[in-house]
Amino acid sequence: MLTQNMLNQERKKKLRWFITVSTMPLLGVVTAFGLVPTSNLGLNNDKVAIEQLALPAAAPTESTPATFWHTERLQRGDTVAELMQRLNIKDPVASNYLRNSADAKAFRKLSVGSEVQAETDTTGALVSLSYLGEQGAKSIIQKQGDSFISKTVAAQLEKRLFVRTGEIKTSLYAATDAAGMPESAANQLTEIFSGDVDFHHDLKRGDRFTAVYEMTYSNGALVKAGQIQAAEFINQGNVYRAVRFQSDATHSDYYTPEGRSLKKAFLRSPIAFSRVSSGFTMARFHPVLNKWRAHKGVDFAAPIGTPVKATSDGIVSFVGQQNGYGNVVILKHQSQYSTVYGHLSRYAKGLRNGARVRQGDVIAYVGMTGMTSGPHLHYEFRINDQQRDPLRVALPNALPITGANRTAFKAMADKFVASLVQLRNTNLAKLD
Repeated sequence: MLTQNMLNQERKKKLRWFITVSTMPLLGVVTAFGLVPTSNLGLNNDKVAIEQLALPAAAPTESTPATFWHTERLQRGDTVAELMQRLNIKDPVASNYLRNSADAKAFRKLSVGSEVQAETDTTGALVSLSYLGEQGAKSIIQKQGDSFISKTVAAQLEKRLFVRTGEIKTSLYAATDAAGMPESAANQLTEIFSGDVDFHHDLKRGDRFTAVYEMTYSNGALVKAGQIQAAEFINQGNVYRAVRFQSDATHSDYYTPEGRSLKKAFLRSPIAFSRVSSGFTMARFHPVLNKWRAHKGVDFAAPIGTPVKATSDGIVSFVGQQNGYGNVVILKHQSQYSTVYGHLSRYAKGLRNGARVRQGDVIAYVGMTGMTSGPHLHYEFRINDQQRDPLRVALPNALPITGANRTAFKAMADKFVASLVQLRNTNLAKLD
């Protein structure tokens, strides 16, 4: 047993010796690998250098005093003090300037509804004040030292196109109001188509119109309603179209898409849209004479003072009083035409025999002088001194588009007509 134990111990010693001898080469390799310089292995041995850089000094910031903007509209009965209070201006120097300075006279004459903008600092002192003056020019009042200065900046005009369409239900002007058209554009609509449409007799419920018109703005504020650029009027199923064309800097007119002038040598009516109180007839019971007699003209009922326009270019052949006409104006046109305007209250300033007038010029004002039972205009249209029905007689046309302008006009007309047709169809679809 002892001999067996000794043999086992002897085997364990040999085994330990063998393991030690076997692992020696491996340990040597590991040690040798750890001692090889990195430069001999081709590895990057760069050094990292840290350097402090000086940053540029920040520029000193300049604080801007805070200001506030206020906008108000001039109300009826406003004083300078009341307007300043609503604009939050608390500045005695500004108050004195606005109330007394000759340079601020235009400010003191602003009309009701005018918009005023004011810039103030945190204490309520006025920095600047601005408003639109005559013809859209911008007037500015600015702080300068211990006082204020005024200056005017020319209007920055901007023209915008608006489109409106409507249907006649009761009257033309009710329809244009419902469509949101300005009155001036509505008046243009009647003038443009007055040669083809009798707005006194021919309008029917369901008639439709579409108009493309211009509005002029200055600094965002409306200055005026401009001209209709294109329009369509559907009367009793008949379609009439008009396109405005400017042939030069001073002359413009309305034409059909084919280039035929819509401007007649004569307007159908010498006054704005009104009621016909008595038409052209060979047998009418006279309200003053109380008997039947011919009425060879048309009576337009209108308030006293309504402007009366020349229906065509011409020369004044008579101005004064004449029998039952009362105050009357007679115009001579070309060689064979003449027009008569009776029962007037007064004449336009400067009107005299031999004076030359243009179509649309105001020549007089509606009255009730002469043989009449109420205020109205008696209008006659004569050919070779023979009265004809002004509402029915065929009126001569003005000149068409000339060859030199035809190409430019045709391109513009085609574009507008396409837009009018599209607008009309779109709105009819909405109604359906």
